Amino acid sequence: MLKTIALARLGTRGSMLARRQTRHICELLQAAHRGLEVETEIIHTSGDQMLDLPLPQIGGKGVFTAELEAALYGRLIDIAVHSLKDLPTESPRGLTIGAIPLRVTPADVVVSRHGYTLETLPERATVGTSSRRRKAQLLYKRPDLQIIDIRGNVTTRVRKALDANGAYDAIVLAQAGLERLEYGTEIGQTLPFEEMLPAPGQGALGVQCRDEIEWLNLLAEINHQETWLAVTAERAFLKGLGGGCSMPIAAYAQFEDRTLRLSGRVCALDGSTQLTLHTSVNIPSELDADQARALAEQAGLDMAQSALEQGATSMLEVR
Repeated sequence: MLKTIALARLGTRGSMLARRQTRHICELLQAAHRGLEVETEIIHTSGDQMLDLPLPQIGGKGVFTAELEAALYGRLIDIAVHSLKDLPTESPRGLTIGAIPLRVTPADVVVSRHGYTLETLPERATVGTSSRRRKAQLLYKRPDLQIIDIRGNVTTRVRKALDANGAYDAIVLAQAGLERLEYGTEIGQTLPFEEMLPAPGQGALGVQCRDEIEWLNLLAEINHQETWLAVTAERAFLKGLGGGCSMPIAAYAQFEDRTLRLSGRVCALDGSTQLTLHTSVNIPSELDADQARALAEQAGLDMAQSALEQGATSMLEVR
């Protein structure tokens, strides 16, 4: 007989955005489980503490997740809330993603004190981003741009973008974070997917727990299956290419009318070339959740294989 869970301890990074996202998960859990008590524990990650280095130099995979996972192993927390795009595609032994709630918009946006769009930025304008994926796609569209690193939480980056004496003519970041923090009015342009495909899993939250049935049952009530299928395909594309969250790899999938439509992109870091692929797969309604996810994953892996056959490996070489 399974025990009834009365208290859930949630771990989160310390940024305002991470805490806002964790509060959202707390609200979903308490709405789904009457009487459930929740506690929040702030966990400091290496990615949050090493702000003087570009993300790829810190170590790539797990820089925003390893300490949260250690707290799960040590039973200091029961649930870890991640931005799914930060979570490596392979789950550590004994841990698993228990839920992926409904995703918000995955798009990237331009923020500028002058209200610039990508098209109206002046020649050789300075654009801030620490994402290789964003850098490569920006340079493909505008090879004249000067792309420089920018680190810090969303509030810090927005402040730097709006600083009249700042180093940036514009910055590019995820729309989801801005809207969760009520900075939507600062958006100068939402970049179309034709120009800027998002990171796999962008806009979605990954709710991680120990691989124990009582926690899986608790989290199942807040899972959104269509979001799960979409991000499964996106993350499988990333996995199939052997890439981590710091690589210039992008993907976006939508699931509607039983059809999963996936787009993926592999970019040369200098923006000189990019490879964009599309695929779709029908997922019959009679399949159970595991079977549906297996189909979604295979779609992403197959598209990654197609990308490799078309020369993606040479494009992903770090230069």
